[in-house]
Amino acid sequence: MRGRWRRMLASWAGLRGRQAPEPPEVTQARDLVAAIDAGGLPLNPARVNMVARALGLEVSSRAPVTQTVERIRAALQRLDL
Repeated sequence: MRGRWRRMLASWAGLRGRQAPEPPEVTQARDLVAAIDAGGLPLNPARVNMVARALGLEVSSRAPVTQTVERIRAALQRLDL
């Protein structure tokens, strides 16, 4: 019985300082925005829309890419709060 409690306390103490990893859709969105900020130009609007939809945004296929990127930025800012 003692061994189980020690293992449980040890595992809890080890998890206290760690943060959960980001979901892959958030990582993709951050990578996309970082690439655009570095001077890249999104060549595939379907990929930008896919990233936005993965974040839970409703995106029209006719929406300008710049507008979609700005919505992705806003969504990432809301996640950082």
